[in-house]
Amino acid sequence: MWQPSQTYPDPAIEVLDPRFRKYHIVPSAIERLAHGCRWAEGPVWFGDGRYVLWSDIPNNRVLKWEEANGAVSEFRKPSGYANGNTRDRQGRLVTCEHGERRVVRTEYDGTQTVLMDRFEGKRLNSPNDVVVKSDGSVWFTDPPFGILGHYEGSPATPELPTNVYRLDPATGQATVVTSAVVRPNGLCFSPDERRLYVVESGTVPRRIRVFELSEDGTQLTRDEVFFDGDPNATPDGFRCDVDGNLWAGWGLSPEHNGVRIFAPDGTAIGHIHLPERCANVCFGGVARNRLFMAAGQSLYALYVNTQGAPGG
Repeated sequence: MWQPSQTYPDPAIEVLDPRFRKYHIVPSAIERLAHGCRWAEGPVWFGDGRYVLWSDIPNNRVLKWEEANGAVSEFRKPSGYANGNTRDRQGRLVTCEHGERRVVRTEYDGTQTVLMDRFEGKRLNSPNDVVVKSDGSVWFTDPPFGILGHYEGSPATPELPTNVYRLDPATGQATVVTSAVVRPNGLCFSPDERRLYVVESGTVPRRIRVFELSEDGTQLTRDEVFFDGDPNATPDGFRCDVDGNLWAGWGLSPEHNGVRIFAPDGTAIGHIHLPERCANVCFGGVARNRLFMAAGQSLYALYVNTQGAPGG
């Protein structure tokens, strides 16, 4: 049972490297905002409405938490077994759907536009996580998790490799930016958009890879291993702060469940311990200095001494 800390500093916030101290607000504690999900994923902050949306994949719904009063409600059900969410640079919700095997955009009037559900005439697998670059392009991963069974979608035979895609919504042109990542999962850009981080879920243990972007920002070039894996830890979704630190959903064993924070050089500098495995995070709040964490059956939050990079 979740028990919030009654003292400061919260003992669940662990400093692994002195560089993390500047980001740790001592009089700040982890809060559980909502409970009762089956598998919480894909949080996204809407500053204009002061609320968070996140996916509850097996329950086939997207939930909403309101900052003003703490109210929790269903934003969309059925959701197409929605997983990752983000906003485009016009503020519209962009969602990966396992059930419909597509990426969709929610327009201002609430209608949905299908951005992509096929590539070269073949159905996508089950789009997992998504980010939108400053040029408006939509980048997303397409592993098979939503077509492996009935829990997070429906069983189906993959028609395509597990690619990472770049889609230009203005032209409708989609390209494979890499097919070298085995079961790509979470992804995010560095603040300057010169690097793309991608979780590789098809290796044991999982790895985090980092790619350099080409000069025009449309292709991936140099590929390196950012985190080489730990058999007791599983990275999932993540976001960068304005200093380029990577805040990654983490878990697999009780002592590792939570969020692991990496400096840009790949050093683990901090850890936020949660009672549940964390799947994904986003930054929000009035100053974008509140970390929202979708973990297991719950949504958690923590104020930190940094801000989320734009586009997260």
